[in-house]
Amino acid sequence: MRPRIVPRYVLGEVLPLLIGSVTALLLLFLLAALYEVLAPLLAKGAAPLLVAQLAAFTIPEAISRGLPIALLFAVLLACSRLSSDGEIKALMAGGLAPTRLMWPVLGLAAVVAALSFANGETLVPRATQERLVVIRAILLDNPRVLGLDRQGAVLRDALGRAISIDRIGAGGVMEGVRIVQTTQGGPAREVIRADRGELRPGSSVLRLYGGTRVTYQGTRPSTVATFRELELPVQDVQANIDLGGEVLRPVNLPLPELLSRLRTIRETGGAAPQELTALHRKFAEPLAALAFAFFGVSLALLTFRSGGGLGLVWVLLLTFAYYATWSVFRVMGEQGAVPPAVAAWAPDVLYLAAGAALLGLASRR
Repeated sequence: MRPRIVPRYVLGEVLPLLIGSVTALLLLFLLAALYEVLAPLLAKGAAPLLVAQLAAFTIPEAISRGLPIALLFAVLLACSRLSSDGEIKALMAGGLAPTRLMWPVLGLAAVVAALSFANGETLVPRATQERLVVIRAILLDNPRVLGLDRQGAVLRDALGRAISIDRIGAGGVMEGVRIVQTTQGGPAREVIRADRGELRPGSSVLRLYGGTRVTYQGTRPSTVATFRELELPVQDVQANIDLGGEVLRPVNLPLPELLSRLRTIRETGGAAPQELTALHRKFAEPLAALAFAFFGVSLALLTFRSGGGLGLVWVLLLTFAYYATWSVFRVMGEQGAVPPAVAAWAPDVLYLAAGAALLGLASRR
């Protein structure tokens, strides 16, 4: 086999599997979202078009996270086939070193890493902001998404007001509404209580019925008024409910904004394990593709040297091992149990170390 044909041949094996893996991961992600989030929202009366938009705006993040993992699966499967079918043996018979497999795969991994990073810095932050808009639209369109039987639901808006609700009744009517507006770090400035309330569909207006409005100077009441009906504009309503996971995680912020937040936290003397972990993750997760490529080719060379094979079950297990390791270290880093750099880079280092060990074993056989 001529040397210049090798990269095209190897990439011809890996690329279709990579495309198929990304497609399969997206389908699995959407199915999981449909079961855990989208179907319950539809069952509570959320508009189908808004729910579809919510699903669409989660795809960029799924692609960014799924690309390196899909590459790991594709490389393991393709290199395993090359080994078990004697392709590597034919390569060596043609006078080429088996490590020539490494370079085209590493080149593809570099492209995957760049695409994953670029997607995380462009499409993901935009989709995250659009997702917030859709979540607010779902909430304002039909408050029943809070849950008819949910106790103690809380809404918040951009004016710093906390809107607590005892219960959401039939038709989205809120029962036992209490609105508190505070100064930052200070006592309440205004407290509104109402027997009932409702968010007007398609607007940002909360209509209250039968209640009192109390304003404060310091800790003492300044004015007390009763009302039969009151309309209260609210801005950027958010809720303490799960509409598809956390959407304001630091890792979803553009890099300049994340760095600005870190500087602010450091100036105030606060700890920022979640933000620091997110900063390292922004680079570690895309670059995991390079570690996966190195590990996959090293494992294929070892199985060729030993005369063994790597079945689909082992490919799936080795792919899942990264996800499990990444999940554990991420949580530990965000909670400050391990240094942020360790939390973000440990899975990459583990696969690099394993690949180096496999390559060393292969060279001795």
